Amino acid sequence: MILGQASWRTGIERGALLDLARGADVLMGATIKRAPIDGAFFDRLPELRIVSKYTIGVEDVDLDAATARGILVTHCPTEANWGGVAEGTVGFMLTLLKRVRERDRHVKAGGWRDDNLMGTYLGRRGDGYSGLTIGIVGLGRCGSRLAELLSAWRVRMLACDPYVEEENFERLGVVRTDLPTLLRDSDVVTLHVTLTEETRGLIGARALAAMKPSAILINTSRGAVVDLDALCGALETDRIAAAALDVLPEEPPGEHARILSLGDKVLLCPHMISANHPGTLQPAIPWATEATLAALRSQVPEHVCNVEAVPQWLARFGEAPLI
Repeated sequence: MILGQASWRTGIERGALLDLARGADVLMGATIKRAPIDGAFFDRLPELRIVSKYTIGVEDVDLDAATARGILVTHCPTEANWGGVAEGTVGFMLTLLKRVRERDRHVKAGGWRDDNLMGTYLGRRGDGYSGLTIGIVGLGRCGSRLAELLSAWRVRMLACDPYVEEENFERLGVVRTDLPTLLRDSDVVTLHVTLTEETRGLIGARALAAMKPSAILINTSRGAVVDLDALCGALETDRIAAAALDVLPEEPPGEHARILSLGDKVLLCPHMISANHPGTLQPAIPWATEATLAALRSQVPEHVCNVEAVPQWLARFGEAPLI
């Protein structure tokens, strides 16, 4: 039995999902934040052999619990997804630095040129202007594509990522540094990390205090990477200049959420930065489908997130194909 996409609605009640999943060999879908797939969930599904995600992120699945039970978890790092995130990050950056919203609103209200609407020039110029410094936290697929897109702007780029080889920094023209240095020296700090125990709350009060008062923060990774209360406080007190957020710890935010009261200091997006025509999840469907078919054939699929589970998985299912 395959539990498919229709059952993976955000906000679905856990008991209902468990009822739907009873007897499943495969779970397929995108993201379910309020009914995470954990050890207790897996224990109710003794025949489950794979969780095949359409998305890149797998933080709604307990990978350790899956590994302990010999269950594979796969994801779909399609270019449509991570490339869309990188392009959207550039859009966020330009919207804030060029004051696009403020200028549009000013003209529509009957105004015209005003020194208060001056934008910020990004790149290095021949007249001696050195340009901005962009700090990229996480130099995986999203961060690397962003660096490629920004290279034409002649900005100085810093990045921190302890899991990426030195040659990748050199290839992208990015200076490798640590997080404290990046926070201190960057005019724009943009986050492109997966949500793990290491990155949860990565940007809190201390990190925000280390940034320039003129700096902006962009988060297109996961909401829990940023301490939202600390960020609101930093924006309210002009500790940093602005923020752009595609993701929030609570989605959607409550009607009276503090982050909604900050006006043009914050640019918000409904977790849709990778939602672009043509296709968002559509390119992932063949990947996820092939992963499912491979698992049903008792073959190890591509894009396994918990590779440590493979030996136990083979012992459980390697000689038990279903198709």
